[in-house]
Amino acid sequence: MSDIPACPVCGMENTYPDESQFICPDCGHEWPQQSAGEPETALIVRDVNGNVLQSGDTVVVIKDLKVKGSSIPLKQGTVIRQIRLVEDDAEHIEGSSDKIKGLVLKTCFLKKA
Repeated sequence: MSDIPACPVCGMENTYPDESQFICPDCGHEWPQQSAGEPETALIVRDVNGNVLQSGDTVVVIKDLKVKGSSIPLKQGTVIRQIRLVEDDAEHIEGSSDKIKGLVLKTCFLKKA
């Protein structure tokens, strides 16, 4: 038996290793190789002040931001409730304000409420 795992996305078994990752040629998914003794590193997302953010937290915008695709800017002090962390990205979160839905924001412009 091969020690190369099947793709976690599509389940196909013709994956191959490439440097420090496994690659699935069928769906294009890539994921890191980890040995059995190596612990998984948890992604830690922090706000501008260094506070740890988690899904479901409430954050506040610290400066006025222009929003692509909208004529309404996010003003300083705008509250973003029920944030969601972006998988494998410690610099962005997803959330919605009262006026604009479906925002992706950089954590360097946010502080935990």
